[in-house]
Amino acid sequence: MRSRFQSDRRLTVRMGLTLFLLGLLYVGFVAALIVLLRSWVLVAVLVGALFVAQFWFSDRIAVFAMRARPVAREEYPELHAVVDRLCAIADLPRPVVAVSAMDMPNAFATGRSPDHAVVCVTTGLLRRLEPAELEGVLAHELSHVAHKDVAVITVASFLGVVAGLVVRFAFYSQIFGGGRRDQNTAIVFAAVLGVSAAVYALSFLLIRALSRYRELAADRAAALLTGRPSALAAALTKVSGEIARIPTKDLRTAQAFNAFYFTPATGREPGIERFFSTHPPLGQRLEQLGRISVELGEAAGPGKAG
Repeated sequence: MRSRFQSDRRLTVRMGLTLFLLGLLYVGFVAALIVLLRSWVLVAVLVGALFVAQFWFSDRIAVFAMRARPVAREEYPELHAVVDRLCAIADLPRPVVAVSAMDMPNAFATGRSPDHAVVCVTTGLLRRLEPAELEGVLAHELSHVAHKDVAVITVASFLGVVAGLVVRFAFYSQIFGGGRRDQNTAIVFAAVLGVSAAVYALSFLLIRALSRYRELAADRAAALLTGRPSALAAALTKVSGEIARIPTKDLRTAQAFNAFYFTPATGREPGIERFFSTHPPLGQRLEQLGRISVELGEAAGPGKAG
């Protein structure tokens, strides 16, 4: 089933190029591991087990970590009504609707496919946003569901996770200290560590770029679906401003899940850190929404751009 969420061709090309580069990097990484470890079976079993675990359980881990719970229609009728309306307009399967009892205003979507998706909002978001603003945020999150962004990022980041685990294992086990090892073994481990560290660093940058592109694409798709980019812009401005008032120490736990959020829990606009951020700067997102507002014109109404 193809949803009616619209995408941006230039962003799609950038995302495709980024995925292509990640693919080349990962093919080289797996080939290097097979050569260095001299066992494609060992590499296949390791990679396969970790992939299954990440792909099938990462969404449940995120929901659990955010203390989210599915809510019935009777508990949050207005929230369910907005999700129902947007799914009907977008021709999208209805996700599980969840709420997290957190004061930090935010939202996220997770799930490996549109048929296994969860859209969650925090109580802090529900309390602060106007109905049109909430609709824009939910449209943004449903766009991630429609475009399978969670699955794409999970697959794209997988071997980077493997590389990171290899690097950590090397340090924690003190590979080069203590026990007896022959020179050839030490060379092999050094090579595996070096290749893994390089792959982790490069994949980290590429995945962050991919994530920023997908956030811009979700903003655009949401604005076109609702026909109210100004409402989404207002929500972005309001949520970012509220998060900036939260003490950094209170944001640290939430920052581990920035890639899932509507707006990252950083508390400030990034400087050089923007190259490592999961989201584009607020100014860039607002500028794009401003252009879309001009494209749609003042006569555009809710749902007319779908």
